[in-house]
This record gives sequence, structure tokens and C-alpha cells, in this order.
Amino acid sequence: MPREYKIASMPGDGIGPEVIDAALDVLDAVAQYSGQFSLSFDNLPWGSEFYKATGTYLPSDGLETLKKYDAVLFGAVGAPDIPDPVSLWGLLLAMRGPLQQYANVRPVKCFSSIEPVSRHVRPKDIDWVFVRENSEGEYAGQGGRTHRGFDWEVATEVAIFTRHGIRRIMRFAFETAASRPRKLLTVVTKSNAQRYGLVLWDEIVEEVSKEFPDVKWDKMLVDAMTVRMVRNPQSLDTIVGTNLHIDILSDLAAALAGSVGIAASANIDPTRKSPSMFEPVHGSAFDITGKGIANPIGAIWSSAMMLEWLGEKESCTLVMNAIERACAECNTTRDLGGKLNTKQVTAAIISSIGK
Repeated sequence: MPREYKIASMPGDGIGPEVIDAALDVLDAVAQYSGQFSLSFDNLPWGSEFYKATGTYLPSDGLETLKKYDAVLFGAVGAPDIPDPVSLWGLLLAMRGPLQQYANVRPVKCFSSIEPVSRHVRPKDIDWVFVRENSEGEYAGQGGRTHRGFDWEVATEVAIFTRHGIRRIMRFAFETAASRPRKLLTVVTKSNAQRYGLVLWDEIVEEVSKEFPDVKWDKMLVDAMTVRMVRNPQSLDTIVGTNLHIDILSDLAAALAGSVGIAASANIDPTRKSPSMFEPVHGSAFDITGKGIANPIGAIWSSAMMLEWLGEKESCTLVMNAIERACAECNTTRDLGGKLNTKQVTAAIISSIGK
């Protein structure tokens, strides 16, 4: 009997529905090609239109609903007429934290025919995996505002770093590095200026590193890290950092590799007590919504990561090889130098499955 997986599809806002439709088409195609598993999808309409109609992004039973699924495929959240903090905290961060998806994994690489932004960099020089602490740090949601509207108004944004949270993300990062051929980990920090939370961060790295003697690791201040990514990308492999630091650095990485449109991510609960969520990094992109030109690779790559997480590694490889082939043949959208639209790129990827 084929293995069966139940997936929550949450297209969300902007180009989210367009790229998630593309990912679902690819998933259907690879499942049919494999014959070893089947996928069923339930569409969850949670997003900005749902918020405008109901006053909430996430229903009161939303988290319990999600726990019924094997995984979640998410598009984007955000609308021009809704403040960004409302949409982000109302949906995406309202799921990541309570579901304890504490490891955000963002792979970055240059595909065939896509030239890196820096002329001195070879495509093979960029093949990275970013591991982002996804449950606390700068996005812990602690803080507030007082004396609103007065000259002495005060706003606080408190970053929270716990021994438990740091230790578990460091172990995940070292395990990720150990699983890759180079067994190399770079730890991003800013402990020279942030002398409490990130000093604890550095201390726990030292402790956890002793559990992984086969992994070579080094440490970089976040500002110096931007220079290293541009000037010496081949010196990097697996990178771990705080919620804010990797949020920023991984976008830079995707741009260096060719386009934010190819950037994929996974919000992982390594304990598997809750479903993990897979999403492209690019966001709502309302400037191109409805034009049919959105790059679907980020969403399709995210769906391949979902297959790997579900245990379908062979099918993950099939999808990734199909993306590689499509890029090699210049079957890409304009942001990657191609001339195809979203549906045409999707069709090219599907036609390459198994070739």
C-alpha cells in the first residue's frame, strides 16, 4: 500500500496562492511518478482576506487543526492595507512559536546557468545551509510602549535568550553540519556588543561543540559575516545564528545566489510532536501579484524539503534534480534571466522529473 500523507495547504496572501499552486502540481506529479506514496491536501483559507472577514488570522482552534496534519505548506502573509506587525504576528509567528518549530532551515545554492551576483564567485562556491533559531531571541515578542504620543514616549523590544533554547538549536546545527560532506559550521554572533544574551550564546556553543568532535566550527561577528559571504563564500557551509541575524543573512545569501525568488525554508519541530511548516522566503510580493510571473522555485524547493522531512528522500531528489535541469536549460522566470511565466516554469520542472 502506498504511504499516505495529509498536508495542510495555506496559500495566504499576494503571490502565495500562485506559487503554492505550482508546488502542489509538482508534488502531485512526483507522487504519481513514484507510486510509493500519496498526498492529500486541505486548503486552509487563513490569510489577510480571512482576517478582514473575521477579525483574526488564526481561528481559535487553528493550532489544534494543524496538529491533525503531517506537514504544512505555506505561501505568504501580508497585505498593503494591513500593518506588517499585525499580519506577521497574527499568523506566521502565531504558528511557529506554539508549534515549537524552533529550527528554521534555509538552504541556499546556485543552480546551473544562474550566475552569482559577485563576479569573482563561482556557482559552486555558494552551497550553504542556514539554521535560524526560530522560537525566541529578537522575535520573542517581549516589550511594550508607554506614554504614547508624548515626547517621552518609550518603546522596548526585549530579546530573550534561554539556555534551553540555545542548546537545542546548537545541537540541531551541529547535527546538520555533521550530516553534510564538509562537516563545517560557522556560528554567527554579536557578543562584543550584546554582552548578556549573546555571551550566553557563545558559551553554550563551546559546551555543545564537545559533543561533535568531527565537526569543525568557527565563530563570526554578524557584521563581518556579511563581508565573508560576499568575499569568501567558499569558506562557508552550515551557518547558525539568532532569529534576527539569520533572517537578514539568509536573504542576502539568496540574492547573492541569484534571486530571493529561489529561497526555500522549513520551520522544523525536530521532536515531531507538531507538524513542520514549509514556505518560500520571498513574501507576498504584491507588486507582481496576479501577473503570473512569480518565481515558483522557492515554493517548489520548499515542497521538496517537505518530502525529505516526511521520509520521501528519493522524491525530494527527483524534484531538486528537476529544478536543476530547468535552470540549466534556462527555463526560468525573469528574475533569473529567463523569459517564462510561473506556469511555464512549473511545467518545465514537472516534465523534467525522472530525467
